[in-house]
Amino acid sequence: MQPISGTPPRPPGEGSVTPNVAGDQPLSTQQRTVLERLITRLIALTSQQNAEVWAGMKHDLGLRNDAPLQSRHFPAAEQNLNQRLSTAQLNHNTRQIMSQLTELLGQGNNRQAVSDFIRQQFGQTALSQLTPEQLKTVLTLLQSNQLSIPQPQQRPATERPLQPAEHNTLNQMVSKLAAATGESTKLIWQSMLELSGVKAGELIPAKQFTHLVTWLQARQTLSTQSAPTLNTLQAALKQPLEPREFDAIRDYAQQTWQVTPQSVLTTSQVQDLLNQIFVRRAEREAGVPEPRNIQPIYSPLFAPIVETVKNMSARPGLMFIALMIALAIFWLVA
Repeated sequence: MQPISGTPPRPPGEGSVTPNVAGDQPLSTQQRTVLERLITRLIALTSQQNAEVWAGMKHDLGLRNDAPLQSRHFPAAEQNLNQRLSTAQLNHNTRQIMSQLTELLGQGNNRQAVSDFIRQQFGQTALSQLTPEQLKTVLTLLQSNQLSIPQPQQRPATERPLQPAEHNTLNQMVSKLAAATGESTKLIWQSMLELSGVKAGELIPAKQFTHLVTWLQARQTLSTQSAPTLNTLQAALKQPLEPREFDAIRDYAQQTWQVTPQSVLTTSQVQDLLNQIFVRRAEREAGVPEPRNIQPIYSPLFAPIVETVKNMSARPGLMFIALMIALAIFWLVA
């Protein structure tokens, strides 16, 4: 406890000395009581000790640790302790909110719901990056069941969702792309969800990870080019277009915008072409047949007959003989 400084002893015969200035007097009992109560409250909220708080306060006031506080120091000392107390109370409240959030995150799908919410609303991916007010908002919404999302639909065992490391990789790439283009991370993630074809409550399947990486890297590379073309788009892809893919994308660009591989593309055209590449590759990986590979459907029972008729139609003479035989048989049976 800070010692009470009294009047220093004087040599015999000189009598007592009255300070020349009222502010040079020691702290009054009332002033000391005010400071000690503030320190007691501060210690209750922190791990600091009594002497440590006194020493810190004196340091802030520019006093030596062994120098006594005087009456003139009281206003600054009280303000210093009140500021420390406000900070300690804020930190204490934040710790309590984090403790409550941690407990709620383990229930149901709260962790995914909170992750989606803070990414969309605050542009953050970790609770530690939020302000106390933002944390309080998240806790209030969780407690009132306003952040619940539908349980993810069951997928086949082979269609596992993205692992945390994969999700973190995509998130870092999204942040870089947002910094390069000025587009919000929320909109980029929304585009990725739509491209992946996931429904509300579902997670992005891991099989889309490679396609998403290619899509993000290509967008990042092309964002630095002032005159992108179909050829430069091809060069920007981590997984280049196969000849058949390039032909399909070239035809699509020509039919949609009447552009050639050497034509300069707008930002929206580049985006659309990259989306087309993503969707076509995803569908091909999923085994969706292309139109030219779809075979006509008819009953296997009639397959030999259909094939025979097709062969005979190419030879009119045989077709006429077969028709006459069929009529003769019909006449005999009738």
